[in-house]
Amino acid sequence: MTPDAKIYIAGHRGLVGSALMRKLRAKGYAKLLTRTHAELDLTRQAAVEAFFAQEKPDYVFLAAARVGGIHANNAYPAEFIRDNLAIQTNVIHAAWQNQVKRLLFLGSSCIYPKLAPQPMKEEYLLTGPLEATNRPYALAKIAGIEMCWSYNRQYGTQYLAVMPTNLYGPGDNYHPENSHVIPALIRKFHAAKQSNAPSVTVWGSGTPRREFLYSDDMADACVFLMNLPDEKYQTLLGSDEAKTGRFEPPLVNIGTGTDVTIKALAETIRNVVGYPGEILFDPTQPDGTPRKLLDVGRLNGLGWLPMTEMANGLSQACDAYSGKRD
Repeated sequence: MTPDAKIYIAGHRGLVGSALMRKLRAKGYAKLLTRTHAELDLTRQAAVEAFFAQEKPDYVFLAAARVGGIHANNAYPAEFIRDNLAIQTNVIHAAWQNQVKRLLFLGSSCIYPKLAPQPMKEEYLLTGPLEATNRPYALAKIAGIEMCWSYNRQYGTQYLAVMPTNLYGPGDNYHPENSHVIPALIRKFHAAKQSNAPSVTVWGSGTPRREFLYSDDMADACVFLMNLPDEKYQTLLGSDEAKTGRFEPPLVNIGTGTDVTIKALAETIRNVVGYPGEILFDPTQPDGTPRKLLDVGRLNGLGWLPMTEMANGLSQACDAYSGKRD
């Protein structure tokens, strides 16, 4: 991406999009296109097509999505599949219509089967049943990967899907019901500290293992991939399985390659927040997938590694939340 390239960041206000904005600005990109949901509803095809026709972006980061934790996925399955299918369909098609050079589609590690071998390689896509609690969201994201793959095969586009592991950082969603595990725990421990509560209850048994990546590291990986030279980038765009006989989707995992238990995560956040009370676990609540660890060998092999240690990242996330609340 040249410094004068027009770059559209769909979903620029979210955790992923805001990190992309920080990274792109830090690297000197000035022509960044953004629209709020009020300005552009990405579920509306005509509005999306009009925006692309007027602005003609050179590159697109598709980070807009309806997202949430276990509770939100369970409570709003129709919205999760409907809105995500609509957003990605409209943006990917409009990108093709307007000759976008490269598009990066942001997915999620929940696309992989619930009981996939660990760590999860890109080739494990579509090899088994999904986790039931987020199946509608995961199916929408899988459809987005297939859409990128199909446009690449049929139209020669250069659309790449990246699957980040669990993310956290500034700009996260701290909603009491719809947030992911790290912002939910930060909110709980912060509130318990302020109210001098004797304990904090965490959903589930505490035994599932999860991988977490600081959002600014994720953004750095995305910009790194988007800036790969053609000879490397094009090897990531998937092959035509009908011709090669190989299942090679245009897919790259983004993560750290290490994981922790939810119990250890909760204890770390308690220490970072400075909460002195007890942690209780509620095993009557769902645990979700037993383990989710990405194989990041493909990305590491291209020359990218994460930079932020988890304790430092959590400290920055807690500071950002405290600053918002205090």
